[in-house]
Amino acid sequence: MATGELTHSSTAVDEEPGYGAAVTSSGRISAAKMYEPAGPISPFTTQQLARLDEALTLASRETGLDFSVYLGDLGEDTRATAEGLLASTDNAADGVVIAVSPGQRAIEVVTGSQARHRLPDRGAKLAVASMVASFKEGDLVGGLVNALRMLSDQAGAPQH
Repeated sequence: MATGELTHSSTAVDEEPGYGAAVTSSGRISAAKMYEPAGPISPFTTQQLARLDEALTLASRETGLDFSVYLGDLGEDTRATAEGLLASTDNAADGVVIAVSPGQRAIEVVTGSQARHRLPDRGAKLAVASMVASFKEGDLVGGLVNALRMLSDQAGAPQH
């Protein structure tokens, strides 16, 4: 190659660049690429989330209580954190929070002041036992769904 010669790759210079690309005046190809942000990281598939959402909706609709599920670290005092989660809901008196921290192997079921009358500790303990059995088999969603069903059956329909 002599000084000052311009060389090109084996592709033809006169070819049209693809969609979203352009040849600059210096001969470089500038291409635009779609930016796709990463979706939220979830331990559940879309189908599992739909199943959990349906169980939450049905439990709340059938009982008139406000059921919530929390999955994550509960800190050192798991009970206090779960009670704080209940307090942060819109209707804490009629609320029921199922808080699960798989990393800590902790489960807390917290009921509001009105919900407590319809969901005794014995019913909550049975739901926790059911969850533990499912979790040991690796079925996180199944355990949560079964617990919601058990708790809603225990609470029954709202009394007017």
